[in-house]
Formats: sequence, C-alpha cells, structure tokens
Amino acid sequence: MVRGVSTAKRAGAQVLGWVLVVLGLAAMVLPGPGLLLLFAGLAILSQQFTWAERRVEPVKNQAFKTAADGVATPTRIGVSLVLALGLVALGVLWGVRPEAPGWWPLRESWWLVGGWATGSSLILSGIAALGLLVYSYRRFRD
Repeated sequence: MVRGVSTAKRAGAQVLGWVLVVLGLAAMVLPGPGLLLLFAGLAILSQQFTWAERRVEPVKNQAFKTAADGVATPTRIGVSLVLALGLVALGVLWGVRPEAPGWWPLRESWWLVGGWATGSSLILSGIAALGLLVYSYRRFRD
C-alpha cells in the first residue's frame, strides 16, 4: 500500500511539473508569467530528474533578471502597469461580449469567441501580472 502511494505521488508530481513547464512555455508568447511557471515546473521535476535540476538555476536567474529589468525605470513600471490593467479590461470586455463592430469582416459568432472562459483567463493573467509587478517592485526597488 505504501509503495502505491509513493508511486502515485511521484506520478502526480511529474504530471504537475510537466503541466507547469508546458504552460510556462505557452505563457512565453501568451499573456502570463512564463518564466515563473517554467521555473516552478522545473523545480518540481528537478526532484526526480537530474536534467531538470541542471536547468532550474539558469531559469531562476533569468526570471529574477527579467523581473528586475521590468522595474528598473519609472517608464517600464508605467508600461507594465498599463499593460496589466489593459489585460484585465480586455478580459472584462471579452466576457461582456458586446455586439461586433461594423468593421468586423467575419460572422458575428466569431467576435470575441469564448466569452467569460477566455475573459476570465485574461483577467487572471492581468491580476498575476499586477501581483508580479508589485513583487518585483518591492524586491528590486525598495
């Protein structure tokens, strides 16, 4: 019985680690904290794989460098703040889903596809970005 629980924990950790790695890679090009998710996934996988252990520190260093660069100047802080709030606003707009504007060339059903499912993911990404901005500011500017 104990061996089965141990195997289940290892399998669960591997699945979680890989899911975080894949989400982190996707978030590198989509809205979201890509390096943070990638780091979390590699940190979990590093408990079981030496290849992941070798990659954790470089990803962590790059994530902290990127976070420090993001709050290096007032302009960068302002742009980051505007973009994060823009994601939240876009998510609300997407969820409310107003009628398609006259310039929209496709069918009405293709306007803001996904509704609140897509909108909520944009809102969560914006909130995560705001949280990371506050964290970065407090860690690297205070």
